[in-house]
Amino acid sequence: MKMIDIFPAWLKILQGRRPFLSLEITRECPLRCPGCYAYMPEHLGSTGPLRTLGDFSGHELVTRVLALVKCLRPLHISIVGGDPLVRWRELNMLLPELAALGIEVQLVTSAFRPIPLEWGALNNLHLVVSIDGLRAEHDKRRSPATYERILKHIAGHRITVHCTITRHMLRGADYFREFAQFWSERREVTKIWFSLFTPQQDEIREERLTAEDRLAVLGQLEHLRGSFPKIYLPNAVLDGYRHPPDNPESCIFAQATSCVSCDLTTRITPCQFGGQPVCSECGCVASAGLASIGKYKLLSVLPVSDLFRVSKRTGERLDSWRSAREASRV
Repeated sequence: MKMIDIFPAWLKILQGRRPFLSLEITRECPLRCPGCYAYMPEHLGSTGPLRTLGDFSGHELVTRVLALVKCLRPLHISIVGGDPLVRWRELNMLLPELAALGIEVQLVTSAFRPIPLEWGALNNLHLVVSIDGLRAEHDKRRSPATYERILKHIAGHRITVHCTITRHMLRGADYFREFAQFWSERREVTKIWFSLFTPQQDEIREERLTAEDRLAVLGQLEHLRGSFPKIYLPNAVLDGYRHPPDNPESCIFAQATSCVSCDLTTRITPCQFGGQPVCSECGCVASAGLASIGKYKLLSVLPVSDLFRVSKRTGERLDSWRSAREASRV
């Protein structure tokens, strides 16, 4: 989201709608990545694990997604999974439809298979490829989406590299420099995003960062961004990582985003992580980014976050009134 998008997003909120949609388009993924939040048992709460949920394919998937979009009317859709490239044939039909509707689309993938070249003609599409550190660690954790396959499959595209930092990457001061240098040299890469692993309540995993780890990593990245311009890490986003929201209610991303799983009905709460994320250890780049926008002062006076909270309450009242009115007509 850019500053230019604030006004249309604000109008959506005033209408009682959420301007963003995070959509798990499939339950399927050929990877078995340690720490993947989508496949944690608590991700969907009492509904059960993601792989037990029904999903769709073919024309039915395309039709149902477009119906959901018509209902929610988002300005921006983040297509996740599973891995969306499992449904690349359906996306060949769906993505041009979303482009015709004027909706910005972010598609997050492991690039385990070739990304269709025709997608490069879609100006509203933003490809994000998830990469877990340097080649040795990544290939072990994310096979079959190895470095070799990724480099082959992103050819001809413009992508953002997204690395979620986990504790196994803390292997010396040069680790992230090597990572940033390797991907900065790839002409297909326009940006490099770093996020921090976000744990669930009572979760003890080797991926989890300590408070000292977080501070050290952010210090390294702050230093590196000057040497590697493709690293997207402005001061406001750094501040979002250093001062995460206390709870989902104070997170603009959580409050402004509808998160829907692969049956296109089940809602993921309280945010895309599902379950009970530890907000005090949040490392979500979307949350940090929206927090940075929230601190921007309109006319140098009013913080966007204050406007968001007031507008959200107004929109919710309007939506309740609208629903009551429609019910009275039945």
